[in-house]
Amino acid sequence: MTFLTPTRLWLLVLVVALAALYVVMQRQRKQFALRFAGSEMFDSVAPDRPGVRRHVPAAIFLAALTVLVGAFAQPARQVRVPRERATVIVAIDVSLSMEASDVEPSRIAAAKTAANRFIDELPPTLNVGIVAFAGSASVLVSPTTDRLPAHTAINNLKLAESTAIGEAIFTSLDALLNAPGDGVEEPPPARIVLLSDGQTTVGRPDDVAVDAAVAAEVPVSTIAFGTTAGTITYDDPATPAIENQPIPVPVMEDNLRVIADRSGGAFFTASSLDELDAVYNDIGSAIGYELVDREITDWFAGIALTLLALAAAFSLLWFQRIP
Repeated sequence: MTFLTPTRLWLLVLVVALAALYVVMQRQRKQFALRFAGSEMFDSVAPDRPGVRRHVPAAIFLAALTVLVGAFAQPARQVRVPRERATVIVAIDVSLSMEASDVEPSRIAAAKTAANRFIDELPPTLNVGIVAFAGSASVLVSPTTDRLPAHTAINNLKLAESTAIGEAIFTSLDALLNAPGDGVEEPPPARIVLLSDGQTTVGRPDDVAVDAAVAAEVPVSTIAFGTTAGTITYDDPATPAIENQPIPVPVMEDNLRVIADRSGGAFFTASSLDELDAVYNDIGSAIGYELVDREITDWFAGIALTLLALAAAFSLLWFQRIP
């Protein structure tokens, strides 16, 4: 919680001064009563003294004043609200290594499931585009708020040879140029979310693509998906000597971490569908929502009124007067 006008909290000094004045007056009152009569006579004149109860209404009243000062300082708490302007490009690796079954039922199947869930969780006002990459990269869906084309493209992903991460970044940046405008001069925030299990084997180098992303002020968040135990089966009749032999395809993290760090994005690892879902949830919160201060003065005012009513009720009940 924070206060939008914290300088007004200095008024709490007056509340403290009032509390101090109350303590002084109570002591003076006791001394006056003792001067008026000895303790034995005082007991006979006022045998039923309220004791601590007489301070309860005053204490509640001072608490109410404290809360009212807080209300005057405009208290606020941070709440998560959907962004109205943003575009995210989801780039998915469809190289042959994504066929590995170290992630059940396979890397590509889990990637499809998690990507579909991810775009469903994003605010409906966000534009989403889909890029697939293997030996080359292509825009399957240009940025749009319509989720159906994105789901269709993800579900129809097909595997191919090689991995071109650099080309995926360049293609995603090109796709962002086609994002719908909203009449605002300042470009909307954009982010590329790139999921892969390997490293670039063809196409333009990653560092050249990262430089382009930095120049465009588009962070690239990367997800290294898979485990070190991943394998695929080579099935090529032209080379029967190695046909049906398992080929290791361990996930490669280092290059994806560098891409995220240099571009200002975030790097994640995931070795299961549940972990991938959790990663996408984190990314979705960062991209699709922002924290804003929302004033809660009415809460403080309501608490203060309740305290004032309690102070009045106790005072009437015990002393037949309102403090």
